[in-house]
Amino acid sequence: MAVTYKKLFHLMIDRKMTNSELAECAGISLNIVTRLKRDEYVSMESIEKICRALSCTVDDILEFV
Repeated sequence: MAVTYKKLFHLMIDRKMTNSELAECAGISLNIVTRLKRDEYVSMESIEKICRALSCTVDDILEFV
């Protein structure tokens, strides 16, 4: 089962947020943002930071395919 983060990037577009702004707001590195773009593994700790920064749930930023 694979994970896709397309929902996250749609949410970022809706909020007019750049990759750098996400990284700074969530306290993650730009390398993690790159991994998200490539639908690669990202730790749950990083996912949690993103959810806190965006005031959303995991369901709002990722889905299993």
